Amino acid sequence: MSDYTANEMMSIAAARALRNDDICFVGIGLPSEAANLARLTHAPGLTLIYESGTLATKPDVLPLSIGDGELCETALTTVSVPEMFRYWLQGGRITVGFLGAAQLDRFGNINTTVIGDYNDPKVRLPGGGGAPEIATSCGEIFIVMRQSDRGFVDKIDFFTSLGHGTGGDDRLRTYGVTTKGPSRLVTDLCIMEPDPETKEFTVTSIHPGVTRTKIEENTGWAVKFADEVAETPHPNAEELEVLRALKARTAAAHSA
Repeated sequence: MSDYTANEMMSIAAARALRNDDICFVGIGLPSEAANLARLTHAPGLTLIYESGTLATKPDVLPLSIGDGELCETALTTVSVPEMFRYWLQGGRITVGFLGAAQLDRFGNINTTVIGDYNDPKVRLPGGGGAPEIATSCGEIFIVMRQSDRGFVDKIDFFTSLGHGTGGDDRLRTYGVTTKGPSRLVTDLCIMEPDPETKEFTVTSIHPGVTRTKIEENTGWAVKFADEVAETPHPNAEELEVLRALKARTAAAHSA
């Protein structure tokens, strides 16, 4: 089966990582697309939480921002942002944080602040928002982003959100953070997971039709591959149908 795009493969592979009993803190954009696809397919019990304080929200279309009325209107309840962060997030009640990034290094450290020098940036990005707290307080972190050597860099320009620091036990030893940190990175080319010892992202599954060379060409560090690398299963008919319907509803709603 090959009648799907690389972006569809990425969203579907990312969605599959979520479990039915997860409580997921969702970022806007690709993380939101993947999380809602999971909720609409294999994980109907998945609890989605957005930064604006919406608990167990079930949007029919993808939100444009955390302030999108669709989130509040379809949520079980909405709490204040201080309660969301202090009680729910920092209280250890959220199993997975699902984030995107503008820049990412081999240890899962994220930059969403600036490209270039902070005082004279080439590009000023939206900033961290709640991502720094999500990255340290959720049980584990999934990251989804398109792969290119501009985004996958040897050294990020600004340290917005903590991944595994300099690798190994740096997350715990230096920063005292006891949560698991980035445990899965899903791109439009492959899936990476941190090496158990070094915590460096390592390719564990390659999407159909993608070569190792293409992955290497789109990564700004020397890519490591697991001893046994799987091929990511093709999207099935249900996954594609639900994803495309979700995106079609979203496009119609936001163009009205």
